[in-house]
Amino acid sequence: MPTFFLPTALLPTGWARNVRLTVADGTITAVAPDAAADNATRLPGIALPGMPNLHSHAFQRGMAGLAQRGGDFWSWRKVMYRFLAVLTPDDIETITALAYMEMLEAGCTAVAEFHYLHHAPDGTAYANPAELCARIAAAAEQTGIGLTLLPVFYAHGGFNAAPPTPGQRRFITDLDRYAALLEAAQRAIATLPDARLGLAPHSLRAATVPELAALVTLAAGRVLHIHVAEQLREVEDCLAATGARPVQHLLASAPIDDRWCVIHATHMTAAETTALAATGAVAGLCPITEADLGDGIFPALAWRDAGGRFGIGTDSNTAISAAHELRLLEYGQRLAHRARTLLAPHGVSTGRHLWDQATRGGAQALDRRIGALAPGHRADIVILDPSHPALTGRTDDAILDALIFAAATPCITDVLVAGRHVVRNGRHIARDQILAAWQQIACRLATTI
Repeated sequence: MPTFFLPTALLPTGWARNVRLTVADGTITAVAPDAAADNATRLPGIALPGMPNLHSHAFQRGMAGLAQRGGDFWSWRKVMYRFLAVLTPDDIETITALAYMEMLEAGCTAVAEFHYLHHAPDGTAYANPAELCARIAAAAEQTGIGLTLLPVFYAHGGFNAAPPTPGQRRFITDLDRYAALLEAAQRAIATLPDARLGLAPHSLRAATVPELAALVTLAAGRVLHIHVAEQLREVEDCLAATGARPVQHLLASAPIDDRWCVIHATHMTAAETTALAATGAVAGLCPITEADLGDGIFPALAWRDAGGRFGIGTDSNTAISAAHELRLLEYGQRLAHRARTLLAPHGVSTGRHLWDQATRGGAQALDRRIGALAPGHRADIVILDPSHPALTGRTDDAILDALIFAAATPCITDVLVAGRHVVRNGRHIARDQILAAWQQIACRLATTI
């Protein structure tokens, strides 16, 4: 059984020194602080549990930086539709591998892929309904990231079962075809170690109440993710169509519980915030994307006070960094409330609190035993460079404060997923191949915007 020696490590019980960690079949079987190195593989540096990334549209990494010429969320969406209209299966696999490589280099060791591209550019079905799911699985296999695949149910173009637009033709399905897609998607990920399959009704715009009920039945205990209340126009449209706000409508339409991850939930009333937090659902927060799209600021203080759980996602993958997502989450609250160190309890390290909460919430949302260096959890380990200028001289919780709030350049040297080294000296082990494939398509795709 592989054994690793960690000079400094963050355990669920707190910071520990000289930790001997034993792994079998990718899972931690024993953790011994104050131990001898003996013949263990030494991982010099500061060890953290890997961060789960609970929301990704990997293909959007290919258009990062190409939609910065004015407009709002809805005009951005039109640009995105033009981009995806030319993507081939090979393109999608290449871009997904690029995004997953960068996630791993940034400390995200598992991802929930909210996958809504199902058909060819003209809307016709592939012979294999899970063709593009298989491409995502191939990218996960190449990079070594843990995958929770969330095939998306997307049946309508808006509330009241509005017909889809031409830009949505690659997404559209119905309940029968979706059930077949799920079966094929399960086969597509069957060879991946520790992969998971969940369900994702795209939004209240794209699924009716009866369809939501059918999806809950189809889920059969698996996790469910949904976008809700991201934009004010969505709130207005939901009110006009249903007489209720999105979160209110969701709570009335589906049995929301701790299997659910509610993405964004930016625009909630106080009553909605309290009611949603009480369900045990995870709030899937994507601060970089939410800022880029002008969504608004999540009511994180009210959510915290209601006992709500949260995790972070990279969503559109404009800039991939677990630390920067957490930084912007806290800074958004400081800007909104004109105060400092808001999300952590008084006297507690903000960085430590954010990392702990996001790893727990993310693990729940991904349906995985990850996010902790503890027996029974997958051996996902992130190693920080203690000689990095932002970390020099820092100890214990000050390390996480520095990582999130003071590091302008990457601090991560090594990443292990299920005990396997996938990042060494800050570089993914397949970086050269992945970048070569991306560079062959990047210029062509840029001309589509």
